[in-house]
Amino acid sequence: MPEKSPLILSGFFYVIICRMNSVDVLKQTEIAIAGLSDRDRKTLLKKFSRDSNEGIEKNDGVMGGVACINRTRIPVWLLYRARQLGLSEGDLLKSYPGLTAEDLVNAWNYAESHIDEIESQIQANERED
Repeated sequence: MPEKSPLILSGFFYVIICRMNSVDVLKQTEIAIAGLSDRDRKTLLKKFSRDSNEGIEKNDGVMGGVACINRTRIPVWLLYRARQLGLSEGDLLKSYPGLTAEDLVNAWNYAESHIDEIESQIQANERED
């Protein structure tokens, strides 16, 4: 069977993984992104940055401006810290009945892409206690 290679279609890249380790996948992905036009690269980066903030909002007048689940006063750092301390997603959904599984996915995505911010907020809160 012939080796499959990365494929670039309509400005979006699709990597077909066939007997490739993660280092090879990363290298091929970098090559694919480098081959995009400036416009397509900006579109791709905008999509990823938009996705990491989806369902999360920051308002100066709400919870001191920290990232919260949309239309709530539930900070992302609080959910992230609860998870670090061993609460399951089920526990969180029971504790906050207004939350949905999608809200938690949005919180985890935001925390992952803004980890320094989240860790700083956790530390600041724990110093206050």
